[in-house]
Amino acid sequence: MAATGRPTMAEIAKEANVAISTVSKVLNGHTDVSAATRSRVERLLAERGYRRPRAVRRAGRGSDLVDLVINDLDSVWGLEILSGVEEVLEAAGHALVVSTVHNRQSLTRRWVDSALARGSQGAILVLSELTERQRADLDRRGLPIVVVDGVDQPPPDVASIGATNFAGGYVAAEHLISLGHRRIGAIGGPERLQCTRARIAGYRAALESAGLPTDRQLIRYGNFMHEGGLRGAQLLLALPSPPTAIFAGSDQQATGVYEAVRRAGLTIPGDVSVVGFDDLNFAEWTAPPMTTVRQPLHEMGVAAARTLLRIVNGERLESTRIELATHLVVRGSTAAPDS
Repeated sequence: MAATGRPTMAEIAKEANVAISTVSKVLNGHTDVSAATRSRVERLLAERGYRRPRAVRRAGRGSDLVDLVINDLDSVWGLEILSGVEEVLEAAGHALVVSTVHNRQSLTRRWVDSALARGSQGAILVLSELTERQRADLDRRGLPIVVVDGVDQPPPDVASIGATNFAGGYVAAEHLISLGHRRIGAIGGPERLQCTRARIAGYRAALESAGLPTDRQLIRYGNFMHEGGLRGAQLLLALPSPPTAIFAGSDQQATGVYEAVRRAGLTIPGDVSVVGFDDLNFAEWTAPPMTTVRQPLHEMGVAAARTLLRIVNGERLESTRIELATHLVVRGSTAAPDS
């Protein structure tokens, strides 16, 4: 735990060896936490001087609770967004309730009922699928929402936060092309996700601008985790004419590419250049340090929380869509191909 600054829920959870959602439950008085775990978390909260937001825990819409729904918090990606949301809500005196859906992108009716029963002021939905029926139900029942990196582009009347994924994919491929690569592989996340489609579209556009053909064999899809990159890269490297560079859809996916290259007896960037996406805190410590596209995850969390509070306070939004800029961070995992 850092010696300076106020502790966050993520830091308390790490030291207590529990999930962040468990810390959230303790803070918000949920009963489905064992006595031993509750005692351990409460002790750490007191010892580390965690300042509880002034939440009024009562039924009805007079509470200061805000919900965050996210796929999981096992990755640095999710923790970065959470830290931005938490920063804004703490400063505004709101308590945060965290729910993880574990690869079940769509909201359940039970969750909606629970959020309304505890008097939630609104919800931030990360990587969630929002059907028209769900959106209408949330609107009818008066629960404001902000979507972050939704599965699909939300309708224009739903506030949403994202990053310039197309531009990120474009600049990643453009960088590799500028180094002299002509066979460039790409590994996306799940194909149904809007962010995946945008990044791959950007990659394709850069190839087209350079007059290079798009080879469908050079594009693979998987999950955004290490194993997705490992499997995708193994398939790419097994091609009769393998790529000399690979653009991965996330930094965690890129670590899987690193492993696939190592298993093949090749080197980075000598044999294969690699570009990731996100610029998570470990990217500069990989061997070699990872060239990647920085996605402002913390800032996306900040923007989502600020937008939701504006809606809750009845303020008019200039635009319901906010896209934060991505940019290339060049490190040691990319170089000109061997001739």
